Amino acid sequence: MIELLLFYVFAAILLFAATVVITAKNPVHSALFLVLAFFNSAALWLMAGAEFLAIALVLVYVGAVMVLFLFVVMMLDINLAPMREGFARYLPIGALVGLVMVVEMVLVVGSEQVNLIGATTAAAAGEPMSNTKALGSVLYTVYAYPFEIASVVLLVAIVAAIMLTHRRRPGTKQQSIDRQVRVHKEQRLRIVTMAPEKRD
Repeated sequence: MIELLLFYVFAAILLFAATVVITAKNPVHSALFLVLAFFNSAALWLMAGAEFLAIALVLVYVGAVMVLFLFVVMMLDINLAPMREGFARYLPIGALVGLVMVVEMVLVVGSEQVNLIGATTAAAAGEPMSNTKALGSVLYTVYAYPFEIASVVLLVAIVAAIMLTHRRRPGTKQQSIDRQVRVHKEQRLRIVTMAPEKRD
């Protein structure tokens, strides 16, 4: 009974945080509520017995990725007015995509064929295996190519974030490395001669 109550509490907080992530007007607030959603997801994974996934979610995403998100949000200088205007226009499409994702997740979770291949092999061999070892054996064997594709997608996202950060915007100062290297000593210092002033 206590576990069921904790599950509903964590799930309700997770749904609330996920809703605020996509409805908050301030992107920094969205990132902070995403941290809250990650924490509650980690709690749900702990209750499901996936300790490695919960620890990886807290250490990797909350500790590193969300800090990167905050830096990117603050460096991009996003104009929030057009984003707020287009929210209601794209709401039906977003709701439809979200509904399709929910249906797919229900079908996958409700399927009887969802299991860890590594854990099934170990159970057939009569060897005890933790969920961390089972996940590693499946991730680097059966799902090796999707794992590498996800890595390439993340690399492309990093390059895109860097290009967006260094884009030229009107009214902002740009650093010219080649002009700084070619500068002479006469250009670094300018001596101004002024007549002496006498105060009464």
